[in-house]
Amino acid sequence: MHWLWVIIVGLVVGIIAKAVTPGKEAMGWIITALLGIAGSFISTYVGEKLGWWPEAGFMHFVGSIIGAVVLLVIYHALFRRGASS
Repeated sequence: MHWLWVIIVGLVVGIIAKAVTPGKEAMGWIITALLGIAGSFISTYVGEKLGWWPEAGFMHFVGSIIGAVVLLVIYHALFRRGASS
C-alpha cells in the first residue's frame, strides 16, 4: 500500500511541477509521476540531511515540488538539446 501512495503523491507533485514550470510539455502521466517521485526522493534526502525540514509536513511537500521542478527543467534542457542536434 505504501508504493501506491508514493505513486499517487508523485503524480500530484509532478502535475504541480508541470503547472508552475513555463513552457509546453509533451509528456505523459507516467513520466510526470516518475519526475514527481524522483524529485520528491531527491529533495527529501537532501532537505533532511541538511536539516531544512522534518520528515513530514507542509515544507516537505513544498520541497518535493521544488525537487520535481528542478528535475523537469533538467529534463527539458536535455530533451531540447537532443532535439536540436
